[in-house]
Amino acid sequence: MNRIRILSEEVACQIAAGEVVERPASVVRELLDNSIDSGADRILVRIEKGGKKLIKISDNGIGMGRDDLLLCVERHATSKIRIAGDLDQVKTLGFRGEALSSIAAVSRMQIISKTKDQLGGYRFKLNGSKLISIEEAGASIGTTVEIKDLFFNIPARRKFLRAIKTETDHIIDIVSRLAIPFSGIDFKLYDQKKMLLNFPASDNPALRLAAIMGSTVAGLLIHCQNELDGLSITAYLAPWEFDRGKGDHIFVYVNGRNIRDRIITRAVIDGYGQRLMKGRYPQVAIFLEIDPSTVDVNIHPAKQEIRFHNSNMVFQAIVNTINSALKQSASFPDRPAIDFSSFVSEPAVDYIPTSKDISSDKETESWHALEMLRTIPKIIGQLGNSYILCQVKEGLLIIDQHAAHERIVYEQLKKRINEGKLEVQHFLIPHRLELTLKEAGIVLAKKEEFAHFGIELDHFGGNTFLLRSLPTLLKNIKPDKFLPEIIMELGKKNLSAELLLERVLSTMACHNAIRSGVSLTREESEKMLYQLQELELFTNCPHGRPVLRYITYYEIEKMFKRVL
Repeated sequence: MNRIRILSEEVACQIAAGEVVERPASVVRELLDNSIDSGADRILVRIEKGGKKLIKISDNGIGMGRDDLLLCVERHATSKIRIAGDLDQVKTLGFRGEALSSIAAVSRMQIISKTKDQLGGYRFKLNGSKLISIEEAGASIGTTVEIKDLFFNIPARRKFLRAIKTETDHIIDIVSRLAIPFSGIDFKLYDQKKMLLNFPASDNPALRLAAIMGSTVAGLLIHCQNELDGLSITAYLAPWEFDRGKGDHIFVYVNGRNIRDRIITRAVIDGYGQRLMKGRYPQVAIFLEIDPSTVDVNIHPAKQEIRFHNSNMVFQAIVNTINSALKQSASFPDRPAIDFSSFVSEPAVDYIPTSKDISSDKETESWHALEMLRTIPKIIGQLGNSYILCQVKEGLLIIDQHAAHERIVYEQLKKRINEGKLEVQHFLIPHRLELTLKEAGIVLAKKEEFAHFGIELDHFGGNTFLLRSLPTLLKNIKPDKFLPEIIMELGKKNLSAELLLERVLSTMACHNAIRSGVSLTREESEKMLYQLQELELFTNCPHGRPVLRYITYYEIEKMFKRVL
């Protein structure tokens, strides 16, 4: 008896469905792709029990006739491409011809559809890919696909579905992501009778982002555009103060297709650079328009993975676009001028500006940290030997002395290395270091790289090394703590020269910077502020922590209940 056999069509379809239909949200994504491709401008989604019991999607697209209904659930049946060469010019969201057949294989499916030139529509029913009936039915122009009892015939898959709330959250995320680039389409999502999402049609994509990111963030989005070598980039960037602990608000689209691509995500994060702390993610929507022939979208059945023919060009273009836009934007978002006289519950004290003062000076309508620094803030003290407190016209400016000094040292080191003027201090008595076997191997292999950063290490035998020099700027360094971190940075593979420079200098600056808990004289505090004023990027330390924060007089008055 033969041990190898050909699987039945039913089993083959169920196996193939596993690649396309991971969970109810996968079904929603595939059906929405079809609705969008059909030219619909109204799409309604209804679910029950997180999509496990019911997924129903109705659109007003071009619809399907009887013959198309019979064909649409066959494997590799599609209206999007004809020959293999068409894959180079795919502009639609769907094209593989696998979605409906895969969904039909693991559910009870019903499709009702009507085209504009038909008097009536047709109702098409299947049960696990098996045809139940096709009959005439009353219908409006468009298509309604109803999916019941997902994975009813694959209990093993069904039991791996998550809780109803979790599956519902995935569906909300899918609908939100698909709605962002297609702002001209009206999207609605209901859980039974409860409306979960409502995206009215609009010609302004930022309105969709407001619903997802929140109106506060959306009101501060930085809009930027760039074109380079056939690549068009449009981006909406939230200020870095609104970063998140995960990258769920990084929305990336290539020719309208929502993708999840590690290269582009990395480019977005690198574009924000040191404005972000390690492990934090910005809120961004980025839209790329590129010649379809330079992108391979046929990587995975889910169609969310792509491959660029020139990924390096795309990566650098995104980094430069975001970095330039953030540099040109205000360091802090504008805050509207407030008429304090209409809010205070008792007479305003002298230091609070009146509405006349505010309205007479246009510049006071913007509260920018840079402007406050440029006016030479009046230092009024030090809090906890960690924060420099300054009185400014608008209120109280608080500066983190460690973060500020770290940024100053980083910029000084970077400037001198780039100019080839890094001064080095040689020790009369070398500092002896005992390294691990791995660290010793890195030092021996990277001796020239260490010398480039002004660090001279001589091998003394075994894992023992002698530190003979350091950059003159590094006066507060403790070599036993500092060098192991530098060694590990230089030991990392596949880092670009620019990123390596950034990481090494960030580590140097952090270890050399004045620590929290150190008392500063007024002269030392003033010198730090003067140095900070000269920097192009001063709002964050090299690791992304904020350097300064400010509290307005209005906020202070509100704390003490002097303002209603």
